[in-house]
Amino acid sequence: MGIAPFFRAIPVALPALLLAALVLISAPWNGNPTPAAAAPIPAPMPNPGLADEPIRPLPVETTFDPRKVSLGERLFFDRRLSAHDTISCASCHDLEHGGVTPPGSSEATSTSVVPLSVFNAGYNFAQFWDGRAASLEEQVDWVVANPSEMATSWPSIIAKLSVDPTYVGAFRGVYGGPIEAASIRDAIATYERSLITPNSRFDRYLRGERNALTPQEIAGYELFKSYGCASCHQGMNIGGNMFQKFGIMGDYFANRGNVGKADFGRFNVTGDADDRYVFKVPSLRNVAVRGPYFHDGNAKSLEEAVELMAEYQLGRMLSNEQAELLVGFLKTLTGEYNGKPL
Repeated sequence: MGIAPFFRAIPVALPALLLAALVLISAPWNGNPTPAAAAPIPAPMPNPGLADEPIRPLPVETTFDPRKVSLGERLFFDRRLSAHDTISCASCHDLEHGGVTPPGSSEATSTSVVPLSVFNAGYNFAQFWDGRAASLEEQVDWVVANPSEMATSWPSIIAKLSVDPTYVGAFRGVYGGPIEAASIRDAIATYERSLITPNSRFDRYLRGERNALTPQEIAGYELFKSYGCASCHQGMNIGGNMFQKFGIMGDYFANRGNVGKADFGRFNVTGDADDRYVFKVPSLRNVAVRGPYFHDGNAKSLEEAVELMAEYQLGRMLSNEQAELLVGFLKTLTGEYNGKPL
């Protein structure tokens, strides 16, 4: 714990002990897209009763421009944003599978890492496992240019969309002008920010509905805090707001073998040796419905992910009872989208 170089870019106070289960997009690629500023998302009203809790509930209601959300949704599912009209944003981010697409599926791209979930991605302090995009808008640039994903360019995308009169009319109505890269980025990012999954049983528990959890699930949450998991997985997104090394208490990569570029994490962005094997801590929201886990998909089940994290981040070998309590708690983090449980 407390390995100072790992926390230079971390905006939270506590170092982390648990880089858990996973699950926006793609393998590291050293391109240089144009950065874009992030738009703020509404935060829930503060609840004095949560003062001592490391986790905050998601807002039940948010306000986004419905015209931008609708246009962004259409773009999110449009395969014309890729070079050969074969994949869309939804190809890697299936909303029916927790906002990710399992590796090996017919819709998955050829990237070498498991995509992070698009749900609640607007609450992440950076995007991608290595944090190379500072905003959802900037992430769109990376995805468009990455040869393992869309493998195209903005002029090509704009030319395709501009021959569709419905798109031309929609962009003029929403943005007051022709189709441009900036407006495409903004529409997609606005739609992604709207993909919030509130009202998990745990959120309801935090809001005072104490019977929303069973005694066993509450015991799992207490274990989650006492073991130090919450020093990484905290805040509104239960993660997504800091970087951490994968393998604090053991060499995960040496034991797994076949180490490749995607395993270097933040090092691929900074070139700093201290950032090797450092990744953005993923959100644990909806973690029970979106395996496999870790950037490499090495943990096929939530139980396996919890046990590996305990071993390599905490230096603990969990008993069956402890693992069951932790997994039970994590299953309470599944929220709702459009009023229906994921």
